[in-house]
Amino acid sequence: GVRGLINIQFAMAGDILYVLEANPRASRTVPFTSKATAVPLAKAAARLSLGATIAELRAEGLLPATGDGGTLPLDAPISVKEAVLPWSRFRDIHGRGVDTVLGPEMRSTGEVMGIDSVFGTAYAKSQTGAYGPLPTKGRAFLSVAHRDKPAVLFPARELLTHGFELLATSGTAEVLRRNGINTTVVRKQSEGEGPNGEKTIVQLIHDGEIDLIVNTPHGPDARLDGYEIRTAAVARSVPCLTTIQALAAALQGIQAMSHETINIHSLQEHAMKR
Repeated sequence: GVRGLINIQFAMAGDILYVLEANPRASRTVPFTSKATAVPLAKAAARLSLGATIAELRAEGLLPATGDGGTLPLDAPISVKEAVLPWSRFRDIHGRGVDTVLGPEMRSTGEVMGIDSVFGTAYAKSQTGAYGPLPTKGRAFLSVAHRDKPAVLFPARELLTHGFELLATSGTAEVLRRNGINTTVVRKQSEGEGPNGEKTIVQLIHDGEIDLIVNTPHGPDARLDGYEIRTAAVARSVPCLTTIQALAAALQGIQAMSHETINIHSLQEHAMKR
C-alpha cells in the first residue's frame, strides 16, 4: 500500500476502465485541491509517510474532524481550474499555427484557478487568468458539428439576449434561422472571398471583426475549415470554444461579468466559508 499521495491516470475505452500509470507522488491537482478545500494535503501526506495516523492529524486540526474534505456546504466557494495551453508559441513545419483542438496528449504548460461563490464568476476569473477576459458584447461566430446543432440553439438564443450579433457558416446558420434565431451567413475559408468582396470567416477574424468563436470539430474532414478558423483565433487572441459544454460555461461567465460585480478575496477569506 501507499502511505501518502499517489497519482493514478485512467482511460475509459467503451465500458472498460484502464489504468495507464500509477505514480507514488503528488500531482499538480494536489495544490489545487488543497486550496479549493482548505485542507493542506501535501503536509498531511508527508506526516502520514512519517508514521502519523489520520486520527492523530484530525485531533491536531490538520485534517477535517470528519470526512475527507470533499463534502463541502452548498454555500462554499466554487473553484475552477483552467489549463494554460501555449498555442501561440508553436508553428508547424510550414510556419502555420497549430490546431487548438485537443488530442489525448498532455499539452498544458500551466494552470490558473478561479474562485468565487458562484460558478459563472469563478469560470470568468479562470478565463481572464489564462487567456484574457470573455467578451460581454460584439459578434459571435458559430460553426458546429451536425451532432451539436440541436444543442447550440439555446446557447445561441442566450448570446442574442446578451446583445451579441450572431454569424455562422451556411449549415449552422440554416439550422439557427429555421428555429427563429437571427443569424448572418458568412463564407467559409474554402469558399473564398465573395464576388462582391464578401470576406471569409478567417478574414473577418484576422481583421478583428469577431469577438467570440464557437467551432466544434466536424470530424476528420472538417479540420480543413476548422483548422484555419482556430489558428486565426490564436493569432488574434479571440476566445475560441471547441465544445458545447465550454460554450455553456462561457455563457455563465458572460452573464456574471455583465450583471455582477467581480469581487476579489484571499484564500484565507474563502477558507472561512468552508
